[in-house]
Amino acid sequence: MSESEKSNLVTLDPWEALRQHTDARIALGRAGASLPTSEVLNFSFAHASARDAVHIPFDKDALRAGLSDLGIMNVPVSSRAEGRQTYLARPDLGRRLSEADAVRLKAMGSAPCDVAIVVADGLSSTAISANALPFMAAILPMLQKEGLKMGPVAVVENGRVAIGDEIGEILQARLMLMLIGERPGLSSVDSLGAYITYAPRLGLTDADRNCISNIREAGLKIPLAATKAFWLIREALKRGLTGVDLKEEEGGTLPSV
Repeated sequence: MSESEKSNLVTLDPWEALRQHTDARIALGRAGASLPTSEVLNFSFAHASARDAVHIPFDKDALRAGLSDLGIMNVPVSSRAEGRQTYLARPDLGRRLSEADAVRLKAMGSAPCDVAIVVADGLSSTAISANALPFMAAILPMLQKEGLKMGPVAVVENGRVAIGDEIGEILQARLMLMLIGERPGLSSVDSLGAYITYAPRLGLTDADRNCISNIREAGLKIPLAATKAFWLIREALKRGLTGVDLKEEEGGTLPSV
């Protein structure tokens, strides 16, 4: 066998069997001194998928139609970031409502509510299109059974997590639940994040909220994520706090999925 033929042989990694348990890039093997061609192509595909997740336009009309089908009143709003490039370059603008939408929300004159839900594209519109409606369908019956009053769901284009604080304050909500597309990774382009904030208002920090991350079919599955979120919401309203002072204590009571 020539040296060139030897260099084209793929040598499997000893950890090959572990690949079935994770999406992480482990046990890639090698071809000579390099990665196998298939793994190079897989990496390029994953990188392109991650870029697409960030840049694919947010289909807020489809989301709003789905929310309406669930019987949920909703309203479209935008951040101060006008366009995707501005949103990526200026995170601060994604944290505030556009002045026109802030005025419009205030003019709606919504009555105070227990929970205001905000859905924003964030850094992955793919995550929202895949997971937001299933998550809403899972948690809505829990909130209704608890007798919690919901405000209109704000559907935000080019939004960051903190924009939910302003929206929750305007809607006079006791608590804000934010669903947002998380920064895509090379093995998880559809990860949804859920942020729960008691007494939402401008000026809060991440220390004031609880986060449930990696909500997706290949990560934290939606039924379990919704149950965890509902536990946090119920305890936050009972104790009057979220963030570093609220720890998950549900132990083994969560259902297996």
